[in-house]
Amino acid sequence: MDQKVDLLKFWKENFGFTERELDAFESVRREDFVPDPYRHAAYQDVPLPLLRGKTISQPSTVMIMTHALELEPGDTVFEVGAGSGFQAAIIAKIIGPKGKVFTTEVVPELVQFSRGNLRKANITNVDVHEEDGSKGMISQAPFDKIIMTAACKEFPQPLLDQLKPNGIIVGPVGNQYEQEMVKGVKDKDGHLALDFLGQFLFTPLYGKYGFED
Repeated sequence: MDQKVDLLKFWKENFGFTERELDAFESVRREDFVPDPYRHAAYQDVPLPLLRGKTISQPSTVMIMTHALELEPGDTVFEVGAGSGFQAAIIAKIIGPKGKVFTTEVVPELVQFSRGNLRKANITNVDVHEEDGSKGMISQAPFDKIIMTAACKEFPQPLLDQLKPNGIIVGPVGNQYEQEMVKGVKDKDGHLALDFLGQFLFTPLYGKYGFED
């Protein structure tokens, strides 16, 4: 637990995360979203293995992406890549009971893992779907915010189409070996104003608009 306190102190001193964002991280037990062999490392600021080559992002990366979304209570958020459900849990805490997260995952074992983790955490405003998130989810669109937790060559056009005017999309863009974290803000004409948040490394996006297997 001291590692969690140290992380929060580090962020308060070095990042501009809001109190709401920090409170959300503090209220979600990351140890409940990692496989049992790695629970002891839950608050080390490193990515940890999940299943089938997937990882749970390091806490600082989760918070940088969360902060970039500029979440508001009541937002409807779409996530590509549920993983263990941890990122969705943080978002769900910030947007509150009137908000909703729709998250997708293509690995069936992770779909079950993330659903179970969210259930244990008593988080009820996240729906986990086993489907290709690169195509978005037209039935629930449009979205206030979209987050991609897998590397893409460019933001998939269906996601941009399903983002509301003044909405924000955040995700790692590049090739399979290095990416830049990109934040896009969609104007009323559908154009994106881009902000670049640094170099990151994510597992590649698969699906219709992802990388080839």
